Amino acid sequence: MSTSAEQLREEVRQRYAEAALTATRGANASCGEACCPQEAEGGFGPALYAAEQRGELPEPAVLASLGCGNPTAVADLRDGETVLDLGSGGGIDVILSAKRVGPAGRAFGLDMTDEMLTLARRNADEAGVGNAIFLKGEIESVPLPADSVDVVISNCVINLSTDKPAVLTEMARVLKPGGRVGVSDVVAEDRLTPEERAQRGSYVGCIAGALSIGEYEEGLRAAGFEDVTVTFTHQVAEGMHSAIVQATKSKREARAQQLPVLASTGGSCC
Repeated sequence: MSTSAEQLREEVRQRYAEAALTATRGANASCGEACCPQEAEGGFGPALYAAEQRGELPEPAVLASLGCGNPTAVADLRDGETVLDLGSGGGIDVILSAKRVGPAGRAFGLDMTDEMLTLARRNADEAGVGNAIFLKGEIESVPLPADSVDVVISNCVINLSTDKPAVLTEMARVLKPGGRVGVSDVVAEDRLTPEERAQRGSYVGCIAGALSIGEYEEGLRAAGFEDVTVTFTHQVAEGMHSAIVQATKSKREARAQQLPVLASTGGSCC
């Protein structure tokens, strides 16, 4: 049965609110086999962070990790930079980024779920990180001014959006000219149709809404990015992979184009 974009958004919101409450109670918030396929060892969650990184973090931040990669490991963050994490969840990547950019820098986390924002702020306080700022909002409409961010990161969240062209356009808008993207996301092989992706997992499980590698590359270029690369890291379902997505905002003035219809505008969930 077809599911509307608003219904999908609400299912995602509820799923991650439950995850935040689970982590707050001291339990692992991983969605497990019922929602996320686990064909690859450590396909999702805390195992994708090095032990020393996990050691820097409050336990609830680690327990709330639902990502498919570690964007802070590829973003090449530098002292004094401003970082934006799209879909910041329990704050694991924001806290690590805030430590990396130092007191002269800032790390913004954007999330639409009140429960996750409460957990993230508590985790940042416990970690003693004063340059982490958490904002409520949706990744399709970022509440930050244009040309205000050096780096955009995200961890297995863009695939959950029902309007990916808006997300990619917003990334380009908030980044300074020459700004960088370092994203971990689930990405499909080009051979898989949207229907075949949906057969491999649910929307809230980060599978049914995933873009193909070609769609990701085309979408980023249309939004004004260059030096676009999408690199598979490990398989999370047959023909579906965790991937590192990197790009640079053009220093030349670029007008965002209308993106093609992508695979994630609807579908069945769970």
